Amino acid sequence: VLNFVGGGDLTATMQGLGAQEPAGATAQAAGLVQAPGERETRTPIKGVRKFTAAAMVASAFTAPHVIEFLTVDVTPTMELLARLKASRAFAGYKLTPLTLVSKAVLIALRNHPTLNARWDEANQEIVQFNYVNLGIAAATPRGLTVPNIKDADRMSLMDLSSALTELTDTARAGKTSPESLSGGTISITNIGVFGIDAGTPILNPGEAAILALGAVRKMPWEYQDEVALRQVMTLSLSFDHRLVDGEQGSRFLQDLGTMLADPGMVLAMV
Repeated sequence: VLNFVGGGDLTATMQGLGAQEPAGATAQAAGLVQAPGERETRTPIKGVRKFTAAAMVASAFTAPHVIEFLTVDVTPTMELLARLKASRAFAGYKLTPLTLVSKAVLIALRNHPTLNARWDEANQEIVQFNYVNLGIAAATPRGLTVPNIKDADRMSLMDLSSALTELTDTARAGKTSPESLSGGTISITNIGVFGIDAGTPILNPGEAAILALGAVRKMPWEYQDEVALRQVMTLSLSFDHRLVDGEQGSRFLQDLGTMLADPGMVLAMV
């Protein structure tokens, strides 16, 4: 239910791996149990897949999820992205919609800190984080992982861009460190890379919220009292209702949408 970044490249990588080894060798390496002519393939549940499954089940049946959706005209954000890519100051940086949305999330959290918290059942405490370790759901050869960028709230847009690129490249290479997989405080999952518009993401265990980014699509939209072709994205926010009230979650999502619809509004929010 958590989704991924860079899915297209991962598919190409997996296809490349398949081409390098005979099918039997690949199946044996993956632990598949299949007799010739059988109609089923059985794969032992272990490793990252087993860990991820256990964590998602625990999250789904422990934290009361609330999910809200907001569809936003992100044309101004996409225009800003194009200008930044063309800017000499950002030469050599990989900028994507995820980069700008991540920055907007970090800014919005300043006014909505309850989404950056943890429910400590053992100690009967709410832990409020005064820093943001931003998790990014990523597909890897071993399965789904959610590495996080430490102290992302202290980063400039350039630093955040570099950190996102490094995180994604490291995850695809299957070299994500245990340290980067722990200590996350809020996460983003980019389902838009698969052409998906919206989803109902499950919280990463120990976190209060996760945001899913839908695909950016051109569609007819009301603009200046007329119908125009605009670039539109749907945001899906899941949050833990023990920590975040409906009003708090809604206002966070509203502020995020406001910034993406008009990036200049950031000046009024910081």
